[in-house]
Amino acid sequence: MLSDADRKKAAQLLLTAERERKPVLQLSTTWPDITFEDAYAIQGLVQNAKIAEGRKLIGHKVGLTSKAMQRSSEINEPDYGHILSDQMIADGARVPHANYCAPRVEVELAFVLGKALKGPGIGLTDVLRATEYVVPALEIVDARVQNPRKIFDTISDNGAGAGIVVGGRPVGPMDVDLRWVGGIMYVNGEIEETGLAAGVLGHPAMGVAWLANKLGSMGVALEAGHIVLSGSFTRVVWAKKGDTLHADFGQLGGIGIQFV
Repeated sequence: MLSDADRKKAAQLLLTAERERKPVLQLSTTWPDITFEDAYAIQGLVQNAKIAEGRKLIGHKVGLTSKAMQRSSEINEPDYGHILSDQMIADGARVPHANYCAPRVEVELAFVLGKALKGPGIGLTDVLRATEYVVPALEIVDARVQNPRKIFDTISDNGAGAGIVVGGRPVGPMDVDLRWVGGIMYVNGEIEETGLAAGVLGHPAMGVAWLANKLGSMGVALEAGHIVLSGSFTRVVWAKKGDTLHADFGQLGGIGIQFV
């Protein structure tokens, strides 16, 4: 486990990397004894520093929801990160590619909570009752840490969360069977990835339930009005300068952005 001084040093490295768009050496290389507790503590220090600068916490994101991704990351559960107000990007926006180190995009569903959720004991039906609406989303992920990264590096780096786009048609959480919501990701008009929301722990609401229970064990609730990205149900797609990425969610509509 790291000392408080080393945790603060690691958080500062990540803040500098994001500001200068230059990934830093893996934290797991600099501090081989880093633990999951250290990684989440470092993530918290980075996010608190940003909030102190005036950004607002507007939600959370869940990652590593597939068993295959967990095995490859040598972890047996999902991970999570924070969503801050400056991460919101308008549907159809032209996003400067230079704002990121190496941007990639994932297809997800965003749950907007009408009521607070606090674990333990939160299940699928609790999430559905607490959700005001569900809306298509794209998550921009970025790496402020050099490859190859270990799970400790990714968690420290806010689960690689860097941006979120929402749009399309919002739906009530029980108006459609969310398991069968599909996503088709296009890059410059060509299909790159496809997937079903059932790929997120069997039902995308289970990603939200996992997060509510995880944070609840630390005395933290998911707040009413906050957004929760429930986890990607496609593989990540790399975004180059000039690329237009568009996701079609069928009856829920489509959303897209262009990197310029």
